[in-house]
Amino acid sequence: MSFLKVEDVKVHFPVKSGMFGKTVGHIKAVDGVSLSIEKGQTYGLVGESGSGKTTTGRAIIGLNNITSGKVLFEGKDITHIKNVSKDVRKDIQMIFQDPYSSLNPKKRVIDIVAEPIRNYEKLTKLEEMKRVQELMEQVGLSPESVYKYPHEFSGGQRQRIGIARAIALKPKLIIADEPVSALDVSVQAQVLNFMQEIQKELGLTYLFISHDLGVIKHMCDRIGIMYKGRFVEEGLPEDIFQNPQHIYTKRLVAAIPDIDPNNRDQHLKFRQEVKKEYENSYEKYFDDEGLAYKLKSISNTHFVALPEKG
Repeated sequence: MSFLKVEDVKVHFPVKSGMFGKTVGHIKAVDGVSLSIEKGQTYGLVGESGSGKTTTGRAIIGLNNITSGKVLFEGKDITHIKNVSKDVRKDIQMIFQDPYSSLNPKKRVIDIVAEPIRNYEKLTKLEEMKRVQELMEQVGLSPESVYKYPHEFSGGQRQRIGIARAIALKPKLIIADEPVSALDVSVQAQVLNFMQEIQKELGLTYLFISHDLGVIKHMCDRIGIMYKGRFVEEGLPEDIFQNPQHIYTKRLVAAIPDIDPNNRDQHLKFRQEVKKEYENSYEKYFDDEGLAYKLKSISNTHFVALPEKG
């Protein structure tokens, strides 16, 4: 039994028109996504802006309504997470993209980090203070800084505060939505390494959402590539980076800078080959609507959205 299982999930938003708001169509933000995550694993969702990766994450945690499909967490149906028990809801938390806008600038850190605790536990002020200080220390920040406001911290420190809030209830699954994209490159590595450390320490499972394949390669045990609400490729990191099959995946891999001067010519050749293949073989990879075909197995671990041969 998978720790988290997403089965053919669709999230369609109605398009309304006219004075009475009549529904004239739907935006298929997520259009049939299935994935499985094992306990302690990090699963990476990759795609450009508008691919549906963030909507998928928000649907799992209940921030977007699921049109159809099913989400199972530890065997329990949480498709409509607001209707499941509080114990299950607290087991799934989220780290948001912008560490500044996700933290209320009018609140002190103690109130920000303690907010989920107050929703689920009844602690005295002293017990609450001690818990928040312990969490701050756990994420590498001074326990004495709990009375500061978000603007008094650096970007990396603010994201650590967001992580402290996410782990406050000792969750089992964390959905991390572009958690380092708003940070400087030098700070990104620090936060990513810290997330890996805290994962081992607390036994966390991650659904890691990013547009950056370099970050995904560093973090993830399994990777799903999304395009227009569907998967175009899924596999282990070595499948995706050493043997990409879909032209969309190839373009993402080709866009990763190669800083090794010994590989420069080979990487440039790969980029040119991908560009030529995309221009000459678009119909091989996409149907008439410009969407990916359904995933098909090409190995035990590697799945690609390609049409049947012949």
